[in-house]
Amino acid sequence: MRVDHIAIAVNDANLALENYKKVLRIDKIDFEEVEAEKVKVIMLNLEDTRLELLEPLDDNSPISKFLRDRGEGIHHIAITADEIESDVKNAMDKGMRFLGNIRSGSYGRKITFIHPKSLHGVLVEFCQAPPAMD
Repeated sequence: MRVDHIAIAVNDANLALENYKKVLRIDKIDFEEVEAEKVKVIMLNLEDTRLELLEPLDDNSPISKFLRDRGEGIHHIAITADEIESDVKNAMDKGMRFLGNIRSGSYGRKITFIHPKSLHGVLVEFCQAPPAMD
């Protein structure tokens, strides 16, 4: 397993992108709206990691709630799962609580989140890329 990306909740992803471009050497930028999660995603691909900017698409988005409660900042750390189903089962067998089931996320990935109370206040996402993205 390895860190796939660090997600940052922002009020305005385009403005945040312009600020990150001032200080980072970004190799590639990907844009996507994930209607199921009610979020606009801008993925900043750096040399050996990625940052994900998350902007809510509406007031009912989980990112909207996060921004209201905590303000802009790190939302979660995503870990690449090679076999997400078995990784989730293993974590559950060891007492980890999850927020919902495995579902489709940005870029066709399978995703799910470990409840932050299970990992000392940090929201952790397991994500598995479709075969073509590996």
